[in-house]
Amino acid sequence: MLNKIISKLNEELTSIINELGVNDQELIFETPKDSNFGDLSTNIAMRLAKTLRKSPVKIAEEIVQKINLEKLHLSKCEVAGAGFINFYFDRNFLSQIIFEILKQEDSYGNGPKVNQSINLEFVSANPTGYLHIGHGRGAAYGDSLARILRKAGYSVSTEHYVNDAGNQINNLANSIYERYKELFGLEFSLIDGYYHGKEIITIAELIKDEYGDKWLKNEWFNFFRQYGVNYLLNGLKNDLEKFNVRFDNWFSEKSLYDNGEVQKTLDYLIENDYTYEKDGAVWLKTTEFNDEKDRVLVKSDGNLTYLTPDIAYHKNKFSRGFDILINVLGADHHGYIDRLRAAMACIGKDPNNIEIEILQMVKIIKDGEEIKMSKRSGKAITLRDLIDDVGTDALRFMYISKALSTPMDLDLDLAIKQSNDNPVYYAQYAYARISSLFRTLEENNRVFSKVNKFTKIDVNKIEKIVMNLLQYPQVVEEAATKRIPHRISQYISNLAASLHSYYNDEKIITEDFEETNEKLTVLKAVQIVLKDSLNLIGVSVKEKM
Repeated sequence: MLNKIISKLNEELTSIINELGVNDQELIFETPKDSNFGDLSTNIAMRLAKTLRKSPVKIAEEIVQKINLEKLHLSKCEVAGAGFINFYFDRNFLSQIIFEILKQEDSYGNGPKVNQSINLEFVSANPTGYLHIGHGRGAAYGDSLARILRKAGYSVSTEHYVNDAGNQINNLANSIYERYKELFGLEFSLIDGYYHGKEIITIAELIKDEYGDKWLKNEWFNFFRQYGVNYLLNGLKNDLEKFNVRFDNWFSEKSLYDNGEVQKTLDYLIENDYTYEKDGAVWLKTTEFNDEKDRVLVKSDGNLTYLTPDIAYHKNKFSRGFDILINVLGADHHGYIDRLRAAMACIGKDPNNIEIEILQMVKIIKDGEEIKMSKRSGKAITLRDLIDDVGTDALRFMYISKALSTPMDLDLDLAIKQSNDNPVYYAQYAYARISSLFRTLEENNRVFSKVNKFTKIDVNKIEKIVMNLLQYPQVVEEAATKRIPHRISQYISNLAASLHSYYNDEKIITEDFEETNEKLTVLKAVQIVLKDSLNLIGVSVKEKM
């Protein structure tokens, strides 16, 4: 609705500007921070001053005189300051969005179908230990972005790249075996690169319980390797499930070797002259495609670098029909962006069709101080620890509350606080307040009946609610196209604030049945959008609090 309003206003103003003798002039509308300066504002008069050789105020006055208020659903239009034109929309007209939301329900805010298929890869943690707090931020971001993109009309497939090949998995198998030997009182050694987490001991204990000393006498490596990966991957899946994150596809790195895609990709690059040999290694000519230096594909000892299977993996993604690849990576991967895009150019793909979102570090704050260790385990804090301490809803909301590119301080005390200072509590409480009103109505043997027009309530009193509801489709679109889920959490807080303000100022259930139905119709629309927007960031609603 808001898009249509702005489009109509843009069309009318363009026609007026053409009458003034100016063609092809772009119109820019802004939402004033202070609502006293209107719902929309434009500085077009200032930008026309040089061309028309008139003062901006004079031009603005000429434009305003030609505007048909009724046609554009404006209550007024005025010149302000040095030549701004401020537009004030008719509140009765805008309030019609309430009825539109009740008609569309959770499809309100859905974007038109976009003919673009997106592969969204995130988390992709090595299955060598538990998920940590950084993985949690990536998981919340990736899953929320996928939900938002789908809402905005995109086709999205979420993917976890299972790093089940390479040296880190060999180290995992060796680490488990060393712990397995330790359980039998044998000499063991955890050399540099091996894993020391308590989960490694747990796996070794499970193997001993089930198989006894069998693997002291038999070839053990492949068994320990697969057992360890399976155990840790299942734990990872369970943690993500608790975090309300589910992937459409779990893609095995090992499968790229098994089906020959890694070798085929390497052969293609060599045969098409994208490589050269130097110091016994095979190098990729990434500097020809804007990388700062060429990258090694095959080391002098014959082993592949991690870039080689990564090229094969992204080539595989494109071969599955995806138009856009989005990867969510940790802060230590910033230097990887240019080399991956250059590699895509080498295999004939458009580097611009790969987007890399870098997540910044997360600090855990408790009692005003940063904590780095779990009290239970004495080890680094895991995502599992955080879910147990503060819950999925609070954690997901807090993770999404800031731009991914911004370092984050995650305040555990705030996350569990039952007050309006806690943003997730504030939002869920707004929903619960509305739910309580409908329960109260039912307890009083009164039946809610939604209205299709307002005759009793003052629409000016629901102005903030209406303006927030109107913005929802644009917020969804912005969050999707700019890849910024935190825009949704900001929106939720604003909508909740407008609800709480109205609830505190107005008696909702009154003796006047028509007035009560009108007010509850407004709140029903808020409830629909609150639930839908919270779902976009993976947060549940509460009927009671």
